[in-house]
Amino acid sequence: MKTKTIEPIKKIYGNISLPGDKSISHRAVMLGAISKGRTSARGLLDCDDCNYTIRAFRDMGVNITKEGDVTLIEGVGLRGLKRPASPIRVGNSGTSMRILAGILAGQDFKSVLEGDQSLSKRPMKRIVEPLSLMGADIEAASGDFPPIRIRGGSLKPIDYRMPVSSAQVKSAVLFAGLYASGVTTVEELVKSRDHTERMMKYFGADIKVNGLKVSLAGGRELDGKAVEVPGDISSASFFIAGAVLLKDSRVTIKNVSINPTRSGILSVLSRMGARVKVLNKVDAFEPYGDIEAEFGPLKGIVIEEAQIPGMIDELPIIFVLASLAKGRTVIKGAGELRFKETDRIISMKENLENMGGSVIVGKDEMVIDGVSQLDGAGLKSFGDHRTCMAMTIASLTAKGESSIDDVECVNKSFPGFFEILEGLKK
Repeated sequence: MKTKTIEPIKKIYGNISLPGDKSISHRAVMLGAISKGRTSARGLLDCDDCNYTIRAFRDMGVNITKEGDVTLIEGVGLRGLKRPASPIRVGNSGTSMRILAGILAGQDFKSVLEGDQSLSKRPMKRIVEPLSLMGADIEAASGDFPPIRIRGGSLKPIDYRMPVSSAQVKSAVLFAGLYASGVTTVEELVKSRDHTERMMKYFGADIKVNGLKVSLAGGRELDGKAVEVPGDISSASFFIAGAVLLKDSRVTIKNVSINPTRSGILSVLSRMGARVKVLNKVDAFEPYGDIEAEFGPLKGIVIEEAQIPGMIDELPIIFVLASLAKGRTVIKGAGELRFKETDRIISMKENLENMGGSVIVGKDEMVIDGVSQLDGAGLKSFGDHRTCMAMTIASLTAKGESSIDDVECVNKSFPGFFEILEGLKK
């Protein structure tokens, strides 16, 4: 495991473009594979997680090749996948495992989904239950954890009210709904990211969204499409935070996804008083634009539970922002962070307290009191890409040198993170 030393810097400055959005990349591969005809995806994210999804479909007979920054997917249609010769391994990718389960539930063969040690501790009952209601023969080890064993077959539509808002669970049910005879409806408590709904409609699915309800009529074949994958706002958030926190900094990030169900961090930054704006907006099937951020003082705010799904992946860097804001930040209903690659509440609390931050974790909320400056310290990534990148930005602002262990974990979502950051340092 590689440990990286992080020295504090004066500022970051410049214009950058980022790799494609991870969530959109996963779905482009999945929908392209089960559509008829060719899908060309420009800007698909080349990272560990997305590559596991690509390998899974190659193992099921889908021809996927790359020509420069374009990924070509020769779709086989809804019923054209072949039984894989061995268990499908998805590494640490929860998105791959949960959504693939929905697709595999509709196939006429047996399959097994396996994850690495970390993923094997993440809950899967949340997808097993609704897919079982649809008629799938599916089980997880000990009832809740990978591996997942699936005997695919005929599915029936359901009306499903989700107990916890989750884009992965919603997507698993909707993908299974493609194989059901009739209309499958999913209702959320709070709106989660809607990449699946947007992209299914773009590929020709009969899908309707009415507030918190999504309805999908199964049985319709999809058609391959040309997909432009915008930059990942989760990846952008680290550079935005660096610009906001370091004096005299300014960064412009080109062509970033500003999907309203994913851009909650922009609302948080605005309420904290940050100097961040979106320019050159394009209203495509996934809206995108350029994000400009510059240094300015921040203030503490209250983040309500209903806002959490729109910024769930950005919470680690929001914890860093809150630690250096004036006053108190209260974050409510962030318990889902305990079920990520690591328990991100614990990982961030431990690291920030090692740097002199103040983080109090209650039953239903977190309270962060801002400090004027963090101190350099020995930090742990906990093998979690977002914890690692968030603490890297915190270290740039600190007084004194820091070190972070196991930095290779950033390859899960952002292999070029440190190289792009190095190019911005001034």
